[in-house]
Parts: sequence; structure tokens; C-alpha cells
Amino acid sequence: QVQLVESGGGLVQSGGSLRLSCVAYGFIFSDRIMSWYRQRPGKERELVASISGGGGRINYADSVKGRFTISRDNDKKTVYLQMNSLKPEDTAVYTCKSHQMGRPVYWGQGTQVTVSS
Repeated sequence: QVQLVESGGGLVQSGGSLRLSCVAYGFIFSDRIMSWYRQRPGKERELVASISGGGGRINYADSVKGRFTISRDNDKKTVYLQMNSLKPEDTAVYTCKSHQMGRPVYWGQGTQVTVSS
């Protein structure tokens, strides 16, 4: 069964850090782009970061550059999002996505991140 399962969300104070994980089940992980999206309260879902199958291509939203780091471990079929210097405006539901042109798109269920001021 195809699944993406996120974990690592929670409540943290402004300036703190969290590391999100997303584990893949039921499909070949290593040849797919993995992305983290977030949906802030009252806002549309937005792309936070993405990483290519081999990890050589990485992109970040301007709002998180220098603070967030995306990485992947293909042996563990896991993608990570290290979030440092968190701000209240980073409060959102964070969801991982697996995609590759011409193939089905898979989404996780999301994990809540709340940053208090």
C-alpha cells in the first residue's frame, strides 16, 4: 500500500528548531522528487522545499532559505526537513509529496507545526 507518513511536528517557541520526517511505503522512492509543502492558517498551500531523487537538486521557498534544510536518505526511504530559527509565521500543517513526471502523485497526511511567539 502506498503511503507517506510524516512525523516530528509539534509546538516550539520562536527561534527554536524541529526536524520533520516523511517515510515512504509501497513505491520506489529513490527516483522520485520529494517535496515539503505547508498550509498556513487562512492561506493556500505553498511549496517549502524540494529535492531530486539523487539529492543533487534542491530548491527552497525564499521565506525559508537559510533556515530550513531538506535532505533524504534513500536507503531509509525518508525525506527530512530540518527547520531552524522558527518564526510564528512558520506555523502551518506541513505535508510531504512524492512526484515524478508521468507517474502518480502521492501526498502524506500532514503534521502540525506551531511556533509560539
